Amino acid sequence: MFDCQACGACCSYSADWPRFSTEDDAQLDRIPAELVAADQSGMRCEGGRCSALSGQVGRHTACGIYDLRPDVCRACMPGGDDCLMARAAHGLT
Repeated sequence: MFDCQACGACCSYSADWPRFSTEDDAQLDRIPAELVAADQSGMRCEGGRCSALSGQVGRHTACGIYDLRPDVCRACMPGGDDCLMARAAHGLT
């Protein structure tokens, strides 16, 4: 069983991961501008960590815009290939 709120690895895996792709303009307009990358290609990241993520990866985390999160975030399923790849990168098993 994977507890996303005790992980956060997917949200701090790569600055290239939280990219916008299938969202429509209405979805994107709801995301706070300060959390969007300067080139508007995805979420703003500091290093590989999404700026909407709070907490400590592997301990306790939360998404500050969970209900508004991009489609790529919604597609990352607990225990799925993307999840396991991000967890491995952070040394979480």
